[in-house]
Amino acid sequence: QLDEIDGLVIPGGESSTFLKLLGEAGFEKLKQFVRVKPTFGTCAGAILLAKEVENPTQEGLGVLDIRIRRNAYGRQIDSSIREGMFGGQPAEMVFIRAPKIEQVGPTVEVLATEGEDPVAVRQGKVMAATFHPELSSDTQVHRAFLNLVDGAR
Repeated sequence: QLDEIDGLVIPGGESSTFLKLLGEAGFEKLKQFVRVKPTFGTCAGAILLAKEVENPTQEGLGVLDIRIRRNAYGRQIDSSIREGMFGGQPAEMVFIRAPKIEQVGPTVEVLATEGEDPVAVRQGKVMAATFHPELSSDTQVHRAFLNLVDGAR
């Protein structure tokens, strides 16, 4: 069914559970899709897309040249709504047991920051955010991904 869609959002959740549910066949199909079509990972989805994962080390799709640390912003009780910047504009960002982007590769574009930290990035047709844009009324992130999908058609 992946052949029938123009873009894919990999949502938040538990990244290690995602990998178990995908199994080997699903993992390879998803990896092939992400290499050619627009994909957006939020929170756990960002972890799955990352080239390098810490806390603990985890194998993922490895298609986005970032190093990311799981649960870096604290536990569930530490969840928060913060004001960040997306594309130079103020943006509401919801962090829930969020990972932190520790390092970005030279071809990765930082799309959003919270303080000094990159919290949304793009490399080619792949976007990732450490926060949950679906839980905010701010549509900037959604529009950016839709533009990416439209541009790839």
